[in-house]
Formats: sequence, structure tokens, C-alpha cells
Amino acid sequence: MTDTSKPIAHSVAIIGGGPAGLMAAEVLALAGVRVDLYDAMPSVGRKFLLAGVGGMNITHSEPYPAFAARYAERQPQVDALLQGFDADALREWIHGLGIETFVGTSGRVFPTDMKAAPLLRAWLKRLREAGVQLHNRHRWLGWNADGSLRVHAPEGERAVQADAVLLALGGGSWPRLGSDGSWVAHLQHAGIAVAPLQPSNCGFDVAAWSPLLREKFAGAPLKNVALGLQGEALRQGEFVLTATGVEGSLVYALSAGIRQRIARDGRCVVHLDLLPQRSEDALGQALSKPRGSHSMAKHLHRQAGLDGAKAALLRELAPAEHFADPLRLAASIKALPIELRRPRPLEEAISSAGGVPFEALDEALMLTALPGTFCAGEMLDWEAPTGGYLLTACFASGRVAGQGIVRWLQSTNR
Repeated sequence: MTDTSKPIAHSVAIIGGGPAGLMAAEVLALAGVRVDLYDAMPSVGRKFLLAGVGGMNITHSEPYPAFAARYAERQPQVDALLQGFDADALREWIHGLGIETFVGTSGRVFPTDMKAAPLLRAWLKRLREAGVQLHNRHRWLGWNADGSLRVHAPEGERAVQADAVLLALGGGSWPRLGSDGSWVAHLQHAGIAVAPLQPSNCGFDVAAWSPLLREKFAGAPLKNVALGLQGEALRQGEFVLTATGVEGSLVYALSAGIRQRIARDGRCVVHLDLLPQRSEDALGQALSKPRGSHSMAKHLHRQAGLDGAKAALLRELAPAEHFADPLRLAASIKALPIELRRPRPLEEAISSAGGVPFEALDEALMLTALPGTFCAGEMLDWEAPTGGYLLTACFASGRVAGQGIVRWLQSTNR
């Protein structure tokens, strides 16, 4: 915890009311700092609430080394954030709000009631009692010539002066909930290089599905399958066929690699194992049994348990001649290639990659080119798969930034 034994009479402006901004507000308020939090939406935490639709996956229970590895090439930077506030610490913090949690069968962690709203209500109550001032419908427009913040409020534009500023503006996904990426232009105008925002945890398009697959199976789930990039181990899980391609948790887990290969090659082929619980040899033997008068569809159902969307996708993508050769058909079932052409648009993605590079920040997440201005949350240049990893790092980054602001204010005696 930040040392709160020396209250400091300073004011901090936080731009953005998602998990990172709210966590920083809590740290600052407990340190005796006046906090004004500005959010462009009618209420804070809009995307956080959306994440709770269908079950609020707050973090993950897997061992820390595997957890940290989910952040891929940004693992060293995110690991530094998580050292002070990891998944276990986040769960304890939630319990402190009076919200109990449990670990699901997948290892994901949820509030007991599976909802985000009670957690957010309890948190906002704590923040208001700590003196945090929330200003909704206040959109940040950049800086004035004197360094003050330009903020558009319901009554018109106003200049906001603060001893320090935290930008926690989210990425560029789900713009209708406030994360529209408009902050990129403001930072670039101030001379801060920003990595282009790209869709992450998103679906991907194929060149085209056949009318039959598109009309009969768009929206159909493929469960208990395995998917992987060329040259990499396959991951088990599930995903969904869409009218234009594929999406879902298994696709999201591979989205960074898929996106990078499409950028490099103009396409990415992923391989799908429709029956990961059965070996290719066993399938070959089963499919080699005489089918007599049964149709191929019936034969696949009887010998391999394939029907519905799985059988339709096999028909769509396996060469026609493989259906006359049981061994080659078994090989197709175990490694069905799906060629992906492009990610779905950024506004449809669950999250975004790109943003403010860690190289532009110090260890407290302060912009080295703009002393007193800090950044946190999804607007930083990192990404992670769904499963609670995104939220955990957002909370942790807000905490690090809040603590960094306290130290900076104390050291500069502003």
C-alpha cells in the first residue's frame, strides 16, 4: 500500500472512469489527494459493466508463471505491474468490498452472483466516501497553451488545472461505451508517439463461406475442438462460426498471432482438430469400416460422432476426394485448415492492441516527455487474451500509476 501517513494537499485530474482510472482514484484519495475524475459517458464503468454480461470474469486462478506468460512480448512490463497487485491481491480487494468470488471449472474467477453491477456500486460508494469527485459527460479535448486540460462539459468547454494528470482512456474497441481512441490525436499533437490501435480478442473473416454454411450454421458453436497456428501447439476450447468467419474464446486466444501473420502475409491459416479426444489412427480405422447403404453424413455420425456444424465445416473445407479415402478424411478431421483473411473491425473487438508504448513511460507510468502526466489501463501498448487477464492488468496499472503520482507529488513538493 502507498504510505498514507503524510496527507498531501494536491489535486489530481483523472481522465477515464474504467477500472484503471477508478483504482488510481482510490489510491490517491487514500493518500489525501483531491481527486476529480472526468468521464465522457453519462456514468462510469460502462465497458466494465458490459464485460459482466453473461458472467463477470474478473481474473484467473492459474499459477503465476502461466498467468504472466499470457501477456506475451509485454510480459516483462506487465509483470512489473502485477508484482504489487496480482490475481490473488485483486480477489482480496474485491472481498474487501463485500463481494465474494469463486473459481469456475475453467480456472476463471467470478463474483459469486456473476454480476459486475454490485461490485461497481460498492466500489463507487467507497470512492465517494473517500472524497473522489466524479464528473460525467466531461470529454477531454487535449491541452490548452498554458498546460491546463481542455474539457468539454455539458455547460460548455472549461479549463481544468491539476497538479498531476492520469490518462486512463481505454483503447479503441466498443466506442459507443466511451473507448473510441480519440485520445490518440491529442497525444500525437503533444509529440507522444502512439502505436496504432488494432483489434484484439476479435473475430476474423474468411474469404467467403458457402451460402449453405452461412445460412444454416452462422452462430453455431464448435465445442471441444482444438485450434492452432502453423508450427504451434493446438489449444483446446470452443469458438463460433459467423456469417463472415470465426470468433469466440479459442479464436481470441490466438488473435495476436493471427493478426500478425495476416499483416505479414496477407493471410493466416489456422488448423482445426474437430475431435482432439481421438487419435488420427483410431479415426482412420473407424472410418474405414464399411458404410454399406448409409450416407457419408450418417457414416461420420456413427463412426466419428461428427454432425451439425462440425460436419458442415468438414464438408466446406476438406477436399472432395478425401471423402473417398478414410485415412485422408481422418487427417482432415484432425487438421482442417481455415484460411483467415482479415480481423473484424476495431469497434467490434473486445479489446485493442497498440497505444502508448511502455518505452515512453517511466516505471511509475509517467510520460517522460510530459512530467506529471501518467497513463494506465488499456491505452497502454499491451494485450492479453480474455479470461480475466485484461481486467487484472488494468487494475494493476491503475494502482501503479496512482502510487507513482503520490510519490511524484511528494518528491516535487508541488
